[in-house]
Amino acid sequence: MSHLVETCDFIDMFEESAKMHRPLVVTLSGGQHFEDTARDVVTEDGADYVVFRQHGRVAARDVLSCVWPAPRPERYDAKL
Repeated sequence: MSHLVETCDFIDMFEESAKMHRPLVVTLSGGQHFEDTARDVVTEDGADYVVFRQHGRVAARDVLSCVWPAPRPERYDAKL
């Protein structure tokens, strides 16, 4: 049985990448692969787009795969 990843799952990752400045490894339809950090996620005319630092604007529907290149660093930031 295959696991289908929804575009909304990728949107969550894009938003975390933008907020935490964490890079992602992305595969697009057509076979292009790259590692980059998201800057923003926008919705225009009902379609979602992610704006990457080095690769510009990409339609979320064109993303076939999106993974973290490394585990999230374990750290504790004390809150005052």
